[in-house]
Amino acid sequence: MNPGHSHPDHDPCAEGEGLLRLEEAQRRIVEAVGRPQQTEMIPLGRAAGRVLAATLTADVEVPPFDNSAMDGYALHASALPATGESSLRQVGTAWAGRPFQGQVGPGECVRIMTGAPMPAGTDTVIMQEQVHVAGEQVIIGVGHRPGENRRQAGESLAHGSEILAAGSRLTPAHLGLAASAGVAEVSVYRRPRVAILSTGDELQSAGQPLGPGQIYDSNRCSLTAMLERLGIEVTDLGVIPDRLEATRDALLEASQTAEVIISSGGVSVGDADFVVEVLRAEGQVGFWKVAIKPGKPLAFGRLGRAWFFGLPGNPVSSMVTFYQLVQPALQRLCGVDPLPQPLLVNARLAAPLRKQPGRLEFQRARLAPGRDGQLTVEALGQQGSNVLRSMVEADCFIVLPLEQGHLEAGQWVQVQPFAGLV
Repeated sequence: MNPGHSHPDHDPCAEGEGLLRLEEAQRRIVEAVGRPQQTEMIPLGRAAGRVLAATLTADVEVPPFDNSAMDGYALHASALPATGESSLRQVGTAWAGRPFQGQVGPGECVRIMTGAPMPAGTDTVIMQEQVHVAGEQVIIGVGHRPGENRRQAGESLAHGSEILAAGSRLTPAHLGLAASAGVAEVSVYRRPRVAILSTGDELQSAGQPLGPGQIYDSNRCSLTAMLERLGIEVTDLGVIPDRLEATRDALLEASQTAEVIISSGGVSVGDADFVVEVLRAEGQVGFWKVAIKPGKPLAFGRLGRAWFFGLPGNPVSSMVTFYQLVQPALQRLCGVDPLPQPLLVNARLAAPLRKQPGRLEFQRARLAPGRDGQLTVEALGQQGSNVLRSMVEADCFIVLPLEQGHLEAGQWVQVQPFAGLV
């Protein structure tokens, strides 16, 4: 553990507590893992989704010169008529990448294309649709403003100004802005290496024949996909049998190369739970009960150089605890700061809901537009933590507060769309 990142009043690996509120568990975990320390330089074109480690400043102005925002005619504003019309002689053409080289004098104009530098002696562009051309004469009417349709140098970025702040998660728009200033490489935080495993003699990997009493392991596949959507490198250690030596060897080997280990199942204290035994002997790990449903049991702590997360074995519980507790920690380890808040929207219940107070619930549900244009949401019928199909049929969680009881149709609730969970 790194005590410098822990809350002074709480050991993040403390055991033997009552139910922890989700917000407290999130805070302890995120504060414990702290900020990433390692950075790397990568080409701008490969930086989408990465977190910027150093603020970028502009070495050039963007755009680097005054230029036209339209195809039209460049002239000096003094040639604009107050009444009637002005007739100007076209003395050349300015192209994007091929500027007009001469000086534009009184009574003259230049045909100009979008993005072309403003010729010397001009400050205004009249759209080509708003003029009448007769040979070399360009006739302009009233109603135009000085400086219209001209982009000024440095309008997007001034020389020396901040392009992007450290800590920015780089989107396509971020990358485009940086490229417009000539940035070719960026310093980003290195993403953590994550190892995943499942435990239990009852589990079999997909594609293998099932033995007596066995089921296929779905959690590693879901975890891999969720991690890869975060852009994180994943090492799959497979299914670890319920044997002490096999469990110790797998966990200790993973702790030598990974910064984070995520296990599925084995966070109880059963006779065959060798994960618990290894973690207590080799690391600093606490076993918590978090006041959420599904997903109450959670293990969190340190094993060698790696942070450890032990998730419940039921597939829906595993996904819920990943999204609500592991993903914020991984985002922090990727450089995101502060703790990102999930997107929540308000919707009206389409049908009554039953809930007992005592835990924050994440009920799988579907959103739909109501007849009045407001969002409505309806919980799926099967809410068991083993019913993985419900995560396929749903497109959101209804987030019901810890103290909440039963609800009637038409009541407003908060909803967490799956689209906001990365």
